[in-house]
Amino acid sequence: MHDAPPGPGPAAPAAGGDPFELAGRAARRLAELTGADRHDVALVLGSGWAAAADRLGEVVAEVPAPELPGFRAPAVVGHGGTVRSIRVAREGADPLRALVLPRSHYYEGHGVRAVAHGVRVAAAAGCRTVVLTNGCGGLDRSIAPGSPVLISDHLNLTGATTLEGPTFVDLTDLYASELRDLARTVDPSLREGVYAQFHGPQYETPAEVRMAGVLGASLVGMSTALEAVAARHAGMRVLGFSLVTNLAAGVSDEPLSHEEVLQAGRDAAGRCADLLAGVVPLL
Repeated sequence: MHDAPPGPGPAAPAAGGDPFELAGRAARRLAELTGADRHDVALVLGSGWAAAADRLGEVVAEVPAPELPGFRAPAVVGHGGTVRSIRVAREGADPLRALVLPRSHYYEGHGVRAVAHGVRVAAAAGCRTVVLTNGCGGLDRSIAPGSPVLISDHLNLTGATTLEGPTFVDLTDLYASELRDLARTVDPSLREGVYAQFHGPQYETPAEVRMAGVLGASLVGMSTALEAVAARHAGMRVLGFSLVTNLAAGVSDEPLSHEEVLQAGRDAAGRCADLLAGVVPLL
């Protein structure tokens, strides 16, 4: 839902090369363009969350994503195509340097390396925490559209992984419990949910939504889980937020519309911005 269907985009490149070497080159170029030797925290802002970047602090540098190795222009209406370096003030402490990154969706057809590239660049740039956000469909009628929800765990239903070869990563506490506790100090009313990532770009069918619910999900969408695995593999702590932009197919009788998803995100932008502006300085 939710991080919605793509427009035409460039053809996927041929596979090959070392994705971590590419991420390192992008991080070095990022340091040159932003004047920051390292960043502390990264954010990927999905549907409904983009306005939060304006509330985090002083934008020190803004770089079109295609100027960095491995990034493309966005293929999805409503998603940004720039990388921002932001100085985040903290009371009684040195400021943080936050990195706001665009997202590559798996359904865009560029492969799992493209999906993982942003978080790998963040890790290479020094970030040890990443905040992953999305717009999603909700299965729980008690969570109204327009509500942010903490991601406590995920179901990867894409049939893919961002890991390659015999790479074994413990995902027991992937969405770090201490970071979820910290977020609730900013907004004690935050609910938690399990997020199911489908491949997309088609919206989920009512039967698929029911399946996800039986498996334990209360949130469904087309992003985040693959990035989270890559982030953990790269050594980062992960904090995840979903914005429920609509009730999932079959939960409501209303048809699904990308424009309604975008409008729900715009309506909730202030609450999402307040939440991240409170949480990020604590990371």
